[in-house]
Amino acid sequence: MDEKDWLLLQALSREKSLTRAAERMYMTQPALTYRLQQLEKRFGVSLIVKHGKGIRFTPEGEYLAAYAAKMLAELRDTRDHIVNMQQEVQGTLRIGASIYFGQYELPLIIKKFLELYPKVQIHVDTGFSSEIYDMLLQEEIQVGIIRGDFQWLDQKHLIQEENICLVSTEELNLDELPSLPRINYRAPKLAVKLGDQMSFSLKHAIDQWWHERYTEPPSITMQVDSYETCKEMAKFGLGYTIIPRVFIRPNEELYTVDLTMLDGQPITRRTWMLYREATMKFTVVHRFVAFLKQYELR
Repeated sequence: MDEKDWLLLQALSREKSLTRAAERMYMTQPALTYRLQQLEKRFGVSLIVKHGKGIRFTPEGEYLAAYAAKMLAELRDTRDHIVNMQQEVQGTLRIGASIYFGQYELPLIIKKFLELYPKVQIHVDTGFSSEIYDMLLQEEIQVGIIRGDFQWLDQKHLIQEENICLVSTEELNLDELPSLPRINYRAPKLAVKLGDQMSFSLKHAIDQWWHERYTEPPSITMQVDSYETCKEMAKFGLGYTIIPRVFIRPNEELYTVDLTMLDGQPITRRTWMLYREATMKFTVVHRFVAFLKQYELR
């Protein structure tokens, strides 16, 4: 086996689909299937079986995929260590970020970091926080930026805490909320399928806030899977919505109220930087972690 075989098994493990794995590998599906068949011939076992519209590994395939992940991690560490032996800050930094952070904050962070260290190459993956967390566990990335409180036993740093607020075009009498139309955020189906912790915990906190105050359910007239869409619907006077304050721009003339529980505790959404202490031996990781700790988010 070589690096391309390891990458192929990793792609199959992540995508559970020959078609999507081929796209990730920039191969045609027949080419990927042929290479997989060569691996099966080499080891004398079947590595996958078809499962509905996708595939799953046989026990032998699971073992080989785990081996491939280990070898890729060791190869990345070896490359990073060799580059790190040089004095100048260079090499590859692998970052994973939640979708919204990757869209609104990460581009400027990377731009400013590269202005300081132009010889660094940065690879970025974005996805649901649960996906980024899994990538960090598998050592596919060195730094993970995720929303929500995951049980991470290594190093972490709180980089943002946002209030959750009610948004509308005009001031509302909060006692009348049960009778007013609500534009509700509903997590995308993929996030639900992946068990995205942030979506569940935030929904639970908002539901708790509601039940502390009202005996009637909210009058939900729209369900959308994007906070930006929630805000845009509210801007046109189609109802009120409840979203993180980070999505409200200073020039948008909207009525907002931060949600707090009856005991005064605000409802917030926290963003963490997670990393391993062991990776701090690499200068590029050490510098990026220190940079982000000092960085002031917009």
